[in-house]
Amino acid sequence: MWNKTKVTELFGIDYPILQGPMGAGFSTPELTAAVSNAGGLGSLGAYTFTPDQIREECDKISRQTNKPYNINLWVSDVDANLTNYSHEKLTEVKALFKPYFDELSIDMPDLDLNIPSKFEAQVEVVFEVKPAVFSFIFGIPSKYIFNECRRLNIKTIGAATTLDEALILEEAGVDAIIAAGFEAGGHRPSFLKPALESLTGTFALLQQLKYKIKTPIIAAGGITDAKGITAAFTLGADAVQLGTVFLACDEANVTPAHRALLLSGEAKHTVLSKSLTGRFGRMISNRIAEEITNTTEVLPFPLQNRFLAPLKTAAIAQGKTDLVNFWSGQNAGNLKHTKAAELMHSLITETGQIFNQEH
Repeated sequence: MWNKTKVTELFGIDYPILQGPMGAGFSTPELTAAVSNAGGLGSLGAYTFTPDQIREECDKISRQTNKPYNINLWVSDVDANLTNYSHEKLTEVKALFKPYFDELSIDMPDLDLNIPSKFEAQVEVVFEVKPAVFSFIFGIPSKYIFNECRRLNIKTIGAATTLDEALILEEAGVDAIIAAGFEAGGHRPSFLKPALESLTGTFALLQQLKYKIKTPIIAAGGITDAKGITAAFTLGADAVQLGTVFLACDEANVTPAHRALLLSGEAKHTVLSKSLTGRFGRMISNRIAEEITNTTEVLPFPLQNRFLAPLKTAAIAQGKTDLVNFWSGQNAGNLKHTKAAELMHSLITETGQIFNQEH
């Protein structure tokens, strides 16, 4: 029984398939519920939400499913160097990006450098809502948070981009660890070393972790179909997490332009860039990422993201999609499903067929 693993037992799900918790509103209650109802673990990426918004989204999820689901937050949601950030540097970065705003005939926004972290207030709502699973990236929560999760029977997942990060997560007492390979779309959740020094591939990282840790491992990055799922399990994964394939589904809150690119196969060219958000993330190659390289200083996260938000909105409205960060993993050349339930059915059925043939 390929689908009975430590992770399915731990989370109370039927199949060891997790939907990646895409933040910034990309993952929706509809997507989360569809995956959970199909027997996997649906996820809500909530790092940009206020506590009230998290309550509202979870209420919508609970009206659509009674199955386990996951809430994901960022432990570090504001870069440390934003504190006391100089106005001179701000002026320099704004000047660097001014030509893009001029091209779209829009004004650059006024920016407030005082951006407090949301994490502590958000996690209190997690305790209140009590999802089956709480996952986190960009660091490790406090002992208080882990103790409270255990008291409330909320299982925890931490993300590791290196073996060293996984060892620290295991020591902290997480219930499962995501082996986050560099093929994955979206932000790189490294927290011990810079992102560009934490670029191990999914299957290499998975094997490194299997040699050294006992905590159940969830493979993530570049997995889009049953063959990828089977390969991950063959190498010792207890579950898989898929992101880009769910991003292409109608239930995900993405722009038509983004979905069209993913389904057209144009996502074959991806790049790791910090130029559009302030933190390194894998996206479909675009003009800003090409012209403003990773050696160029941009604003800290999330200030850079807020700075470029109106530019991205205007670019989409004007059809200049080469100025927008469209997230995608490296293996998005053959996406075909646009309904989450159909995607889950295909993944489950085809993975079962491969395992039955091999055994």
